[in-house]
Amino acid sequence: MFNYKNIDVILEIIGTVSFASSGAMIGIRKKMDIFGVIVLGVVTALGGGCTRDIVLGIEPPSMFVESFYAILAVMSAVILFAVFYFNVDLLKSNALKVYEEFMIILDAIGLGAFTVTGINTAMALGYTDDKFLLIFVGMVTAIGGGIIRDIFSNSVPFVFTEQIYAMASFIGAVCYIVFRYIIPADLLMIFTAIIVFASRMIAVKFDLQLPKIHFE
Repeated sequence: MFNYKNIDVILEIIGTVSFASSGAMIGIRKKMDIFGVIVLGVVTALGGGCTRDIVLGIEPPSMFVESFYAILAVMSAVILFAVFYFNVDLLKSNALKVYEEFMIILDAIGLGAFTVTGINTAMALGYTDDKFLLIFVGMVTAIGGGIIRDIFSNSVPFVFTEQIYAMASFIGAVCYIVFRYIIPADLLMIFTAIIVFASRMIAVKFDLQLPKIHFE
């Protein structure tokens, strides 16, 4: 019913590499060894999808069946570790700042990609009319890995403290639901990913945040 397979795979690859790299970078900044860096890379890339599969009753979760994405996440983390291991001065240079700004862009791309693939997974299982479920699994796929990453690295989850992040995924998921019978499936996936990406980048650009209670 939904001819999305090719774009879905491309989005999965983009999201996996983006999130694995961001997770690995946190491990490097936390001075973890290579095993810790790999674990953070993998849980960031695949943790959200694993949580989604548990919610949807997929047994075992796809990350344990389709090893391609796990291998891709490991490779992304190892390559990043190797780059900084053999060029440790990069961690003290302006190149790191440029890289981290680039990672913000990659992370936003991954956020959009996984929002879409999360919803697609639920729809492929027949949950086409369960709007709350579709939005939830889209969001949990996009932000779940980052929450697990931050817990593992002993940090307050980024999604709860920084510029609008989860809301960007929410906006994209809602757009997907609203326009799914108006826009062709392939274009809808690209459109949704762009909405999430744009929402996240606008939030970063203008430092937009949800209301907080400030006190001493």
